Amino acid sequence: MTIKLHHLKPASGSHKERKRVARGDRGRGGKTAGRGTKGTGARGTVPENFEGGQVPLVRRQPKLPGFNNPKKVYFAVINVGRLEEAFEDGDTVSVETLNAKGMVKKKRPVKVLGDGELTKALTVEVDAVTATAREKITAAGGSVA
Repeated sequence: MTIKLHHLKPASGSHKERKRVARGDRGRGGKTAGRGTKGTGARGTVPENFEGGQVPLVRRQPKLPGFNNPKKVYFAVINVGRLEEAFEDGDTVSVETLNAKGMVKKKRPVKVLGDGELTKALTVEVDAVTATAREKITAAGGSVA
């Protein structure tokens, strides 16, 4: 005897008939069909991020204080041109001297940027220096520590 398609059936217990709900007001699956009474849950799909009418988290977040990335380093920046104005030839530029002159106010690491011209030989000892600033400082006869 050959097996034909109509002879095949699933193993016993592997296939369960689906429950047909909402068929009249008698029996367990009728009337509200297991959804309780009224409310959003009884009326179709509810969005995954729905918070019951409360302002959603996505809309609240920008109002909350302190969204700074803890891993990012925020530098207090100063340009080479401002060092030219504030320091004399042969001076040492450090975080302490910049704070003393009021050029850097926040207690952050200091970075020197390359905007402006420099003619004085300065010794720069800060946390970071850009490539263009380094070129201008060494070209003027100074050094970067």
